[in-house]
Amino acid sequence: MDAKKAQPVSTVRKGAVSTLVGLLVILGLVAILAMNSVTVVDAGTRGVLKTFGEVTDVYGEGLHFRMPFITSVVHVNVRTQRLESASTAASRDLQNVTTQVVLNYRPNPEQVGELIRSIGIGYTDIVIDPAVQESVKAATAQFTAEQLITQRPQVSNTIRDVLVERLGPSGIEVEALSITEFNFSEEFSRAIEAKQVAEQDVLRAERELQSAQVQARQQVAQAEAAAEARLATARAEAESLRLQREVISPELLQLRYIEKWDGVLPQFTSGDQGLVPFVSVDTLDQQARGSSDTSASDSSSASEPEPNTATAEEPADGTEPNPNP
Repeated sequence: MDAKKAQPVSTVRKGAVSTLVGLLVILGLVAILAMNSVTVVDAGTRGVLKTFGEVTDVYGEGLHFRMPFITSVVHVNVRTQRLESASTAASRDLQNVTTQVVLNYRPNPEQVGELIRSIGIGYTDIVIDPAVQESVKAATAQFTAEQLITQRPQVSNTIRDVLVERLGPSGIEVEALSITEFNFSEEFSRAIEAKQVAEQDVLRAERELQSAQVQARQQVAQAEAAAEARLATARAEAESLRLQREVISPELLQLRYIEKWDGVLPQFTSGDQGLVPFVSVDTLDQQARGSSDTSASDSSSASEPEPNTATAEEPADGTEPNPNP
């Protein structure tokens, strides 16, 4: 009896386990179906829907439902992307130049489906990098090595125009292109350096010449100013003399002479026969006093008797004197 009761219990347990396993399988299948039926497209990307490998639609940002198992979604980044590339080419004057550029680009969101259909997800290596290489070579050949340096913006614009023409039909938008560096051969670099040194010497010589010219003009200006000042002074003096001649009279000259006279008379004066001694009144008084004193002394000496040196007076008629009167 116990054996007969145990058989139905074990059968019930096995049925319950089988039911549980079936439910788990069904839930797993449902989960798998749900996961393959929903697609989330992130911001800045597009979802390219493929049905049995064929591009059938492009999803925008957000949540989307699709048929599971028979469809797939390829996510494509449509934000601005950066590509660095280096290319070696020959310039117009046959100088080898290695150009390093940075390209900013992005896939056109409206042409993402055609991009994936015609090129695939590896469009950067398949289309963009070769186009950059070719554009750099084509633009470099249009300029000399010196022009590549002096006309850098024009070279950059030329490369960009070529890229826009080549990548536009493939659904790639070129936003900006920058030339980061030019590398030349050592010989050409030395030649450029020598040329720059020579140009600097020329500029220095020109500056020195300009400085010398400025100094010379300053000296000329100073000399002209000094000459004008002297001329103005001479004119002023001449005008002053002219005015003085108009107002000068003999009386004024005599007055100016009297004002400057210190009271001392000159020793000589001019006359018809040359220089004549100038005798002042004081001198005449002194001479007069001296003459009167001399006359007085002469008269006093004349009044005194002369000593008798002879023994007898001689007669007035010339006869011999008589010894015995």
